[in-house]
Amino acid sequence: MDKSVAQSVRVVATPRARRSQLLLHVLAYLALGIGTLVMIVPFLWMISSSVKADSDVLAFPPAWIPPDVEWRNYLKVLVLLPFGRYLVNTTVVSITVTTLEVLTSSLAAYSFARLQFPGRDRLFLLYLGTLMVPGQVTIIPNFLLVSLFGWVNTYTALIIPAAFTAFGTFLLRQFFLTIPVELEHAARIDGCGYLGIYRHIILPLSGPALATLAIFSFTAQWNSFLWPLIVTNSDNFRTLTVGLSYFQDEYATQFNYMMAGSVLNIIPILIVFLLLQRYFVRGIALTGITGR
Repeated sequence: MDKSVAQSVRVVATPRARRSQLLLHVLAYLALGIGTLVMIVPFLWMISSSVKADSDVLAFPPAWIPPDVEWRNYLKVLVLLPFGRYLVNTTVVSITVTTLEVLTSSLAAYSFARLQFPGRDRLFLLYLGTLMVPGQVTIIPNFLLVSLFGWVNTYTALIIPAAFTAFGTFLLRQFFLTIPVELEHAARIDGCGYLGIYRHIILPLSGPALATLAIFSFTAQWNSFLWPLIVTNSDNFRTLTVGLSYFQDEYATQFNYMMAGSVLNIIPILIVFLLLQRYFVRGIALTGITGR
């Protein structure tokens, strides 16, 4: 009799569990849908504003599709600003900083993950402590150093201070710890040193993590505004984000041109993300799964 009661309880409970699970799925998809709308609506509004006349951008009620589509706004941005020069500057700085950041972070992460030396863990904690210092705090010391070296209004000022990052070191170290040590032991038997292991073992197996860091670094540098604004004072070295700010002055803002320029500014980031998306997702899934 007890067995029949248990079977009936299971039969009754199963539909209830299924309904609860279905409700959780519905709530999860609803939350994801709301979050997606919150993220996408500003981008759609930016695209809509980029093809409007200046007087229609702030019109009320707002119109998502303007009566007259002003595709000329994109051409105006290219004419009113030295857009080509800004694009070259931004591309050079972003690619160079990304390359240097991946190189320096991978070398430091390899040292913290594999090399044995006194005070390694304490030094790593001190290294991570720099992440708690806001970037605004270091702007003045960095600018004083850049001025002392005579780097103001040069590519060097835009590249060197951003070429080192504790975040990248932490990200790659966590991934390097997941790589089996036995591979390194086998490489040592074959005569590889530390640099040989780093080059032939660590880097080839760290594609997802390196791609993740590259996307983060490239995006941050492409969208960087405050530091380029401070250390550049001519169009020869200004970046896109600084150039777009010239559509805003003390009395008025040309929102349609600014939005058109912002759309053009986003395109390279989307291209980079689409090219590295597969590695990016794998890097997010695999990085940091160990607690060592």
